[in-house]
Amino acid sequence: MEEARNYIETGILELYVLGDVTPQERQEVEQMMARHPSIKAEVAEIEMAMESYAAVNAVAPSEKQRDKILNSLLINLGDDRTFTSKSTKAIDNVVSMPDPKANNFYKYAFAASVALLIASVVALYNMHNQLEASNTQLAVLTTQNQHISSTVSMQGDALGVYRDTTYKVIRLKGTPKAANARMSVAWSPVKKKVIIDMANLNMPENDKEHQYQLWALVAGKPVDLGVFDKNAGDTVNMKEMKSIGTADAFAVTLEPRGGSINPTMSELMVVGANSK
Repeated sequence: MEEARNYIETGILELYVLGDVTPQERQEVEQMMARHPSIKAEVAEIEMAMESYAAVNAVAPSEKQRDKILNSLLINLGDDRTFTSKSTKAIDNVVSMPDPKANNFYKYAFAASVALLIASVVALYNMHNQLEASNTQLAVLTTQNQHISSTVSMQGDALGVYRDTTYKVIRLKGTPKAANARMSVAWSPVKKKVIIDMANLNMPENDKEHQYQLWALVAGKPVDLGVFDKNAGDTVNMKEMKSIGTADAFAVTLEPRGGSINPTMSELMVVGANSK
């Protein structure tokens, strides 16, 4: 009780009611009010006394002063409405700009470039394939033309041989080694030329290790006239062999590839005599 009385006598409570205290002093008064009901009751009495004093000593304003204050309030209110209206109108006059659209030109241009590049690559690829096909066809046609030209040339040579009266056509017949073998030899003693008719050659196929060898019998002795193959690679219409001016007969033996110095009589395939 002594603490509460001493605190009341300091005069801090009157200043608290008037609001003339620091935040720290306010906190201190409120703490004392919470601890001492007598201090809280004292603060309530001080507030009531202050209100009673204000009511007794209040001074009413004159009519002129009251009108002046009311007019001022109306003017301020009108100014505020005018400002608000003008501000609103000004705001209404502001035209909102649309959000800038994204520029898709470069995107579309890039996509078009990629599409054009792909189309160009496809076109070049197709053109390359067509060119390769054309080159292949050209090579085939060239080969065919060469073959046709060669065939025509050989046929021309064959016709020339058979029309040339200096040539003799000697028919060679098969031996017991190859009973069905047949071949023709065109020989010109005048021109000393010997030509084999490969188009009508009827001989067994020879393997890679062997070749046929043509011989001329001159005074009972064999003379080498060259080798030939019975296969597609060497099948031409006419094949010219080595030259000879005199021959009693012609024969063919099967020899090791490249030919032999002397004929292998056990491999005698065909033989034909020169009729005088």
